[in-house]
Amino acid sequence: MSRQTLIALAGAIVLGLVAVFIANSYLNHAQTQAYAGGTTKIAVARVPMAYGTEITPDKVRFVDYPNTSIPPGAFTSAQLLLPDGKKRQALTQIATNEPILKDKISAEGQGASISALLPDGMRAATVRINDVSGVAGFIQPNDHVDVLITRTPPGDGNAGEVTDVLLQNINVIAMGQQAKDADGKPISARTATLEVAPIDAQKLALGEAAGSLSLVLRKPGEPSNPVVETVSMNDLRYNMYGGARYPAPAVVGSFAAAPKPAPVAAVAPRPTRRWTPPKPVAPVDMGKQIEVYRGTKSDQVKVGGYGR
Repeated sequence: MSRQTLIALAGAIVLGLVAVFIANSYLNHAQTQAYAGGTTKIAVARVPMAYGTEITPDKVRFVDYPNTSIPPGAFTSAQLLLPDGKKRQALTQIATNEPILKDKISAEGQGASISALLPDGMRAATVRINDVSGVAGFIQPNDHVDVLITRTPPGDGNAGEVTDVLLQNINVIAMGQQAKDADGKPISARTATLEVAPIDAQKLALGEAAGSLSLVLRKPGEPSNPVVETVSMNDLRYNMYGGARYPAPAVVGSFAAAPKPAPVAAVAPRPTRRWTPPKPVAPVDMGKQIEVYRGTKSDQVKVGGYGR
């Protein structure tokens, strides 16, 4: 085979490979565009489901969702959602037509569990409450609360009780044995299950042994207060300024060395004057006035004082 034939054959092979690459790129792009513009059926709730609701085929339906908007954890078939007839339970409220996601339901063949609701590294701790300390039953699961502790300081029984803020912005998992919303209706519960860090679970256990705990309902999304105070018996009095006055928060860098004062210009001392007592002044003799009568006339005559 001649050299020219080999060169022509190599060029044809190269051109063929380039053509195949271009064709594959075009086809892949066309498939991607078609998929992005298409839809896929995913499982959604046919009826509202609360915590603990058993998921059965009659409560699920499949609807078309844009391929670019399918949420992570969605189920694209009944076999994936309920394999071999195994049932699942809802771990949170799922509204009608809301996608059923993997993190909102229990594992295959398992029931609802509080532990499945806990984020990584968090714990569920239960504390005793009553109608008053539980805000008259109006605290619902998924609300956020502050935990107050009322106790007698050790070693000073005459000072009376004090109240401190033990924890702030704590998520409520369940009230009593109810871990779902009650549509705003008060829940009569004797216990509250809170989502806390491990160290905060220890504080709750110690707080229950040292005093009584109370829950304070917070506004959603409100940040924690960095400055808290201890309230004692001395604070149970009328305050014309409207309650406790919190100290100003510390300013970062406020403990830096104070700048040195500017030097003061030297001032020449004034000359010291010695005090001299005044000389005594002799009294002035003003003389005396006498009256001299001559017949029917009288004259005033000064007598003495002529030496001045």
